[in-house]
Parts: sequence; structure tokens; C-alpha cells
Amino acid sequence: MLIEEPREALESFRYLILELYSADRFIIVLSALNSYYKNHDSKHLPFHKYTINTHSHADVVLSQLSQKVMRVLRKAEKKAEAKHELKQKLNELESLWGVEPKNLHTHLHQLGPKQAANFITEHSGLIHQLAQVNTLLGSEHQPVISEHHDEIRERTQSWGTHKKPEDYLESFNQFVKEQLNQNIALATVVSKPRDLSREQLTEVKLLLDGAGFSEANLQSAVRNQTNQDIAASIVGHIRRAALGEPLIPFEQRVAQAMLRIYQAHSWTPNQRKWLERLAKQLVHEVIVDKEFVNNRFSQHGGAKQFDKVLNNQLDTVLDEINEAIWPIKSA
Repeated sequence: MLIEEPREALESFRYLILELYSADRFIIVLSALNSYYKNHDSKHLPFHKYTINTHSHADVVLSQLSQKVMRVLRKAEKKAEAKHELKQKLNELESLWGVEPKNLHTHLHQLGPKQAANFITEHSGLIHQLAQVNTLLGSEHQPVISEHHDEIRERTQSWGTHKKPEDYLESFNQFVKEQLNQNIALATVVSKPRDLSREQLTEVKLLLDGAGFSEANLQSAVRNQTNQDIAASIVGHIRRAALGEPLIPFEQRVAQAMLRIYQAHSWTPNQRKWLERLAKQLVHEVIVDKEFVNNRFSQHGGAKQFDKVLNNQLDTVLDEINEAIWPIKSA
């Protein structure tokens, strides 16, 4: 008897196949699905002139999808060092997916058809995100074939349905304000970002990315509107939209917070050295907690050793850093 898992998996995968492969492959899978719907009591699905078990077919589809994802993302990983925007996009996707992009194919394969389908459903922007990576990879994947002489006539950037960056940013402002009362994680970013969890940050990024507001796009829109390259975090963009808070480079926020820490205590040379190491790591992380410290200082004894060096003041220091980076304001 057929179980529901293959049906759910195939249902999700067919849309990915349409995007990542070709229309004819999509038609094949759609045909198999339609046959299943018509013959749901049947043990097997008609598939061209063959008869294929739905569960094994779902595995085949997943395997093919994983291979396609692997080729795209591994090539992106290799080219990322030479392409800043591509590297930034991969870092953003790792935060969204909770897995390194170069290992996504392995992750999907290990999940199996049903859980992989759930993963794809949860990360509804996956197709759009892979398309963005393909675009950033360059013309190798999307060659322009013509006998004519190349000529640059115009250079523009797309803002989705918006023609101007200011319209895009205004749409973002409106979206944030509309979602504030509906999304607890987003409300936490605005009211008390120092209490934001990693899970909530991922939820917020998925929400915004699904609506077309990625951190990279927001930064680009601000750069086009103001002629200033302000590397603010996604938290900074949200608080600007909700509170009118000035958009400050995250690195500057960290520097100001650390200056406050240095001046608030009488640190020994060794303690100051550890704090300076911490400062260098903070510019890459929005969530500042013991888990972060433990990971970044794992080769030096982790959070336990850091706390010992600071005479059991690590919790206090982390609280003060978070308060200084994100001062509490009301919407």
C-alpha cells in the first residue's frame, strides 16, 4: 500500500525540477503524480512504459536534485573568494538554512524524501535563492550568444516590482511595520534585540527573504540612495524602518560598545588582550552570547576559560556589550 510520504515529497520536488532542470523533466514527474492521484489504491505509478514505485522514485528525484544543488553551490564556494557579493550571499544563506551551502546537497540526501520536502517547504525562498547564486556566478551559467559587437548602453539594478531604491526601501518600511504585531521575533528585534535568539534571527531572515528583502539587497538599496556603503546588519535595517534609528555600520556599533567596556573596568593586560580578540570576532556576529564565545574561542578553552580570565565577569561583559550595541528604544 502506498504511503503519503512519497506523494508529499514528489509534490514539493516537482516545482524544484521545473526551475532547476527543464520543462520536459517537470512533465514526466507531473505525469507520475497525476497517475498517483487517479490510482491512489494502486501499488505502483505508471511512468512512461515502466512501472516505478513512488518511494524509490522520490529517492531518485531527490538524488538528482541534490546533484544539481551540489554543482551550483560548490562552484559558488570556489568562486566566492574572488567575488565579494557571492561570498556575502553564501554567508547569508548559511545563516538562513542552518547548513553550509556547499554541504546542502548532503544535508538534503541525509534527510530523505519526506524531511527534505519539509525542509524545502520551510525554506520557501530556496529556488529564488539558488537563482540569485546562479546570477552572481556570472555569464558562465547564462551566456549571451550573439555575433554583434558588445556595447554597454545602460546599467541598472532591479528592485523587484520597484524601479527606484527609495521605493524599495519604503516598501520595506511598510512591510516591517505591518508585520510587527504578527511576528514575535520581528517585534523582539525592535523592542529588545539583546534578547534575540539565533532561532528568532533565522525566522526573521526567512520572513524578509521570502518577501524579497534580503540584507544584501537592503544594503545595496541604501548605497544607491545615499551613495554611502553602510554595512549595517539586518537588525539595523529593521530598527531604522520601525524606529527611525540612524543606520550605523555594525562595525562602528561594535567599536563603540567595546570602548565602553574598556573604560568601565580596570582590566589587566591579559584581560584586555582577550577582550580585543573578542572585539575582532564581534563584527561578524549579531547574536552575542556564551555559545558564540564558546565557538570562537574553542581552541583557547571556550567560554569557561574566558570567564576565568575575566574573573567570572563574562556574563556581565556580554550583557553590557549587547546593551551598548542595541540601546533600548520604543516603537
